[in-house]
Amino acid sequence: MMNPRAMVQRNTAQVQSLPAPVGGWNARDSYANMDPMDAITLVNMFPTVSNVILRGGYTEYCTGLDGQVQSLMNYSGGTTSELFAVTSTGKIYDVTAGGVVGAPVVTGLTSGITAHTNITTAGGSYLYVVNGVDAALVYDGSTWTAVATAGPSGIFIAGVNSNTLSNIVLFKNRLWFFQKDTLKAWYLPTNAISGTAQSFDLSAIARDGGRLVDFDAWTIDAGYGVDDNLAFATSNGELIVYAGTDPSSSNTWALIGVWKLGSPIGDRSMLKWAGDLLILTYDGLLPMAASLQSSRLDPRVSLSNKIQGAITAATTAYGGNYATVGWQVFYNAKNDALWINVPVGPETQQQYVMNTITKSWCQFTGWAANVWETYQDDAYFGGNGFVALAWDTATYSDNGANIATDVIQAFNYFGSRGVKKYFTRARPSVFTSGSPATLVGVNVDFDISNNTGALTFTPTTYGTWDTAVWDTGLWGTDTVITNTWLGITGIGYCAAVQFKTASIGLQIEWASTDIVYQTGWAGV
Repeated sequence: MMNPRAMVQRNTAQVQSLPAPVGGWNARDSYANMDPMDAITLVNMFPTVSNVILRGGYTEYCTGLDGQVQSLMNYSGGTTSELFAVTSTGKIYDVTAGGVVGAPVVTGLTSGITAHTNITTAGGSYLYVVNGVDAALVYDGSTWTAVATAGPSGIFIAGVNSNTLSNIVLFKNRLWFFQKDTLKAWYLPTNAISGTAQSFDLSAIARDGGRLVDFDAWTIDAGYGVDDNLAFATSNGELIVYAGTDPSSSNTWALIGVWKLGSPIGDRSMLKWAGDLLILTYDGLLPMAASLQSSRLDPRVSLSNKIQGAITAATTAYGGNYATVGWQVFYNAKNDALWINVPVGPETQQQYVMNTITKSWCQFTGWAANVWETYQDDAYFGGNGFVALAWDTATYSDNGANIATDVIQAFNYFGSRGVKKYFTRARPSVFTSGSPATLVGVNVDFDISNNTGALTFTPTTYGTWDTAVWDTGLWGTDTVITNTWLGITGIGYCAAVQFKTASIGLQIEWASTDIVYQTGWAGV
């Protein structure tokens, strides 16, 4: 007769609570060794300090523009702030007021891909615009003026034709320019919007050749001051840094160094961020302060280190897409978010988004953005015939369409790597202002296929105050917690929670998920 102690032990139900993946998107580590606070997929959900939240939607702020919006420009002069859009048809529109756009304020441009900066002098506040093929433009708050090629009166640049200038930056009260497709920069006198430009040729410094791609100020002490440097990036990945005030004098201008990084991605690859300067390269998104003190082979200095697999795949597949428009690094302080705009294709752009507090990443889809700009602290993007307000939490919809999310959390062995488990129920704890369509399932043993099906959502029409009938109209609610047990099915050694939602007009905050599973083993 079999010893009772050697009989098969009955399955035992257990429950374990998993925090939402606030560690963010991980496209670097092995599925079998990933931090349980991370996610293999994290689409349209933003990891915060304490939970994972639905991103805001977007609303078409200004419509009726002729062509693709390829550039956005914010004019800021004193208390006046205006937003302009440049289209692929070579027109500049004033989109400050939103709504259906009026007639263009500038026409006849050869290219809608521009670079710009604001500068204030004794004469006023100006928006300075170049595109490398047309005469530079200056806006003074009321009038657009084409930059002439000779003086002495009016706005002019002598020494170089302004229609060859393709990039611009303000550095220590002096306007600097690139000459398109060369290694030559030009600069004007201090506190001036016109005058004779002086040449600054980097051909003898850039040993790998190529062309100048982007440049910006790099502040070591986190504030504009004596430690400001000017960093030039070439198309072949050389970073050339100078310090000083007057490039014409060796006493006040000096070469700090030349560093080799991965080649920059796109012509909008640099971003001034706090006291640092970020640059998007084939090595990832690099902060200069750390990168120039470490070996290029050390990936830990990259802000995008945790999603390096996705960065590598995207730059390999789409690195040549829209090299001068599409790829962009953008920062939105209002939402503690920094993102890389990835031009997968026309109107199918994506964003790789980092929480600037936690450095956790996620992925946004549904924002078909060619270019980004900050206007009155909000994020705006240019699309096909429109300018959109992004991260719109007033509507929580993508211009009237559902926002769909998809999350696959890291695989978890639930404390027993060698034991097979039968997963039966899940209870996500979600704070929401309504009833979004939600699907929860488990993926087992490193299978990341979609096993939860498709979602549809029909929004509920709520009553409007002073319009709806009392005791008849349905009123909306504040954010409340929902934590209903749902049936799931999966048998395996490890499991990953898959969480999907679809909604319009609803706030969603995911805090945790409770999982019920059974284990069993044969006695000996």
